[in-house]
Amino acid sequence: MTRLFNEPAAFADEMIEGFAASHGRWVKRVSGGVVRNTKSTPDTVALVIGGGSGHYPAFAGLVGQGLAHGAAMGNLFASPSAQQVYNVAKAAENGGGVLLGYGNYAGDVLHFTQAQERLRREGIDCRSIAVTDDVSSAPLAERTKRRGIAGDLTVFKVAAAAAEAGYSLDDVVAVAERANDRTRSFGVAFTGCTLPGADNPLFSVPEGRMAVGMGIHGEPGIDETDIPTADELAELLVSTLLAEVPDGLAAGGDNTGARVVPILNGLGSVKYEELFVVYRRVAQLLAEAGLEAVDPQVGELVTSFDMAGTSLTLFWLDDELETLWNAPADAPAFRRGAVTAAALEAGDATDDAGAELSIPDSSADSRAAAARVLAALDAAKAVVDANADELGRIDAIAGDGDHGIGMERGVRAAVEAATEAVGRGAGAATTLYIAGDAWADKAGGTSGALWGMALRAIGDALGNTDKPDANAVATGVAQAAAAIMEFGKAKPGDKTLVDVLVPFRDALTSEVAAGKALSDAWGAGAVTAQEAADATAGLLPLMGRARPHAEKSLGTPDAGAVSLALIISAIHATLVQNTVMKEKA
Repeated sequence: MTRLFNEPAAFADEMIEGFAASHGRWVKRVSGGVVRNTKSTPDTVALVIGGGSGHYPAFAGLVGQGLAHGAAMGNLFASPSAQQVYNVAKAAENGGGVLLGYGNYAGDVLHFTQAQERLRREGIDCRSIAVTDDVSSAPLAERTKRRGIAGDLTVFKVAAAAAEAGYSLDDVVAVAERANDRTRSFGVAFTGCTLPGADNPLFSVPEGRMAVGMGIHGEPGIDETDIPTADELAELLVSTLLAEVPDGLAAGGDNTGARVVPILNGLGSVKYEELFVVYRRVAQLLAEAGLEAVDPQVGELVTSFDMAGTSLTLFWLDDELETLWNAPADAPAFRRGAVTAAALEAGDATDDAGAELSIPDSSADSRAAAARVLAALDAAKAVVDANADELGRIDAIAGDGDHGIGMERGVRAAVEAATEAVGRGAGAATTLYIAGDAWADKAGGTSGALWGMALRAIGDALGNTDKPDANAVATGVAQAAAAIMEFGKAKPGDKTLVDVLVPFRDALTSEVAAGKALSDAWGAGAVTAQEAADATAGLLPLMGRARPHAEKSLGTPDAGAVSLALIISAIHATLVQNTVMKEKA
């Protein structure tokens, strides 16, 4: 259980501040994370890694010579926002292009992809590698759906060494993809993890039982079994991984003498001494399989806050991968050989965060609409604050339990940003743009990206000049639904917020087309939205972190669908109030 914190919402920011202050030899803080504090060779590739906080030494602990050039750091278990990734990449870029590395989670994919596109628009060659090493999260035929866990380390280390050696961006990407193809991981846990300020862990395991197939975000395992002995656990881990050897390799037989890097990773609360007992048997089993263990790693490398558990990774080497794995590196949490110390960078890294946003001209009608937008966001904030714990509880059943926290961070940031925008005379579109960017930036995660996208789409429909009417609002909701489905790839039936958004869009559009006033049309849509949210309890998730635990979520509605329905209902109350005030006037 986390005991040392101030304000839970400030935990990640304060943690990053303390990390940078205590590791100034290696890193310096920039908006969104940290970058190397040493000069890099000009015109070489920069590796920028990242993900949610709560996984130390990943991701900040892997920034330094011979390893990553920067790390974008989101809130606890929430992906960094596109803005954070962009800021870190701009600060780390050396002139040879940027490779973004992250675990294969929906929020990370969305935000890193948005940052990649922005960098490309500015003329910076940028590519991505999503790590997919967790064998428990999808079958081999669907490897691209697998999540990234402790195998992050092998992919990042190899890519970084290639960049340090002067490989072109094409060649860095190729070797990173090969490392990913040759990395397999499998994990277990004995207890869940508890986030700062939370009363209960994100999930629990019955006394004497072990969750099998763990992720690194507090997701429940895919199975449960009695707690084994250390030797029995080693046998489970090794046998699971040797059942799926990368293409072209086979343990024993013709491949006797194949070389693997074994990584026995502690997830947060298992002591090193316990890990050594388990590794003793892992080493025996690998030798019995005819494999040569190269540079074994035992310890905490990619954690899950205070979770009690462990994972085993096998990284199958070839000559080039072995050379890159063994190349010197000097980062706060991972050191190899001796690097030639680089000079410190002079001054602070720069980014464009904090620059005052310009407020375009707007009409009086649009400024009046902006005030109503702010009222709607205030209502959304109130209903999210009131239901955050319940949203987290729903999300924890098959996901990582952070939906309520993420929604709180996002909507609070949106209200703060919109309040400032309205105070400076912004129109409806500008207010929604600024609020959407703030929501995406502070919330991170999948929901942050999608809510930021939705507010921007509605802003496009409302504009800054015309007086918004019901048709414009309905058009904006339709554009938001289209953007979310196009970018997030979810469709009705996947058990996501799309299962509420689409029927709400259809009901709102139909009622407006029939000539109903906005408040009445929205009210009809709110009823439909609530019914649709309730109906998600009968669906199996086909997208996101809940997908590997589909059966666990049956009977429970989707947290994103529930929060959307709550917000739609809360906004309806502001529309009714506005109508009443107009009638009285």
